[in-house]
Amino acid sequence: MIPATLRAFEVERRFVRIDEGQVHLREAGAGDRVLWMLHASPAASVSLVGLIERLAPHRRVIAPDTLGNGDSAPAKPAVPDIAYYADSSLRVMDALGVERADVYGSHTGAHIAIEMAIQRPDRVRSVIIDGIAMFTPEQKREYLATYAPAIEPDAIGSQFNWAWHFVRDQGWFFPYYQRDAAHNRGGGASSAEVLHRTVLDVLKSVRTYHHAYRAAFANDERSRLPLVRVPVFCMASAEDPLAPAVAEAAALVPGAKRIVLPRAADPREGLESKCRALREFLDAQELP
Repeated sequence: MIPATLRAFEVERRFVRIDEGQVHLREAGAGDRVLWMLHASPAASVSLVGLIERLAPHRRVIAPDTLGNGDSAPAKPAVPDIAYYADSSLRVMDALGVERADVYGSHTGAHIAIEMAIQRPDRVRSVIIDGIAMFTPEQKREYLATYAPAIEPDAIGSQFNWAWHFVRDQGWFFPYYQRDAAHNRGGGASSAEVLHRTVLDVLKSVRTYHHAYRAAFANDERSRLPLVRVPVFCMASAEDPLAPAVAEAAALVPGAKRIVLPRAADPREGLESKCRALREFLDAQELP
């Protein structure tokens, strides 16, 4: 059950328009300090609601669905890259009148957050990286070819079966298509509610979900991270398959802080632990 103090900061949904079309976002909280939150693939901003609710009492929190994910319009380029996604996110900030923000990014969102800070350090106060891919060239080639297939709906509805297993198996294996003991993540399945809502978001954007994934796999994060000139916090939960990359990512940014949060016995405990780490870092950053 969500405490009454959190219910007072109800997460609202709305749309804002940029050149590509309407961008869907979730927002809660108030104040001059804005936290811009970018979700992981293949989900949308609904995956961040737990954090939004817990951070909203302390600041204004805005979480858009990345173009081509959730309820947002698709990207314009046939093969969009991370620089494009960063630019589009900055244009969403423009449309909302947000001049400057702390930017949080999870997985794919982390790549976008880093690029936003490189493109416009005047607009990004700090960057929080919650899990980032630091794959080998061989892994990148494999994931680009295999991880996020292009899907087209068909007359027998095979996309529904594919989406369910795609989302479900990511909770059990990494990569999800290597369904054996060596690639078992060692945790339990996601709750039925999380599976349901994530599958729905993937189905909404089934023709376009793969573009952001592939942009992240193709991104050269090792050459981009040293270009960041704002405070950086690299973090991940121990159960995150990208947690081993936290130390390497932080080492590429002078002065970056880092933490790997211990595996939580309960998802709510893990959420609270992550929220505390985020607040500690954000509260330490001086205004403006």
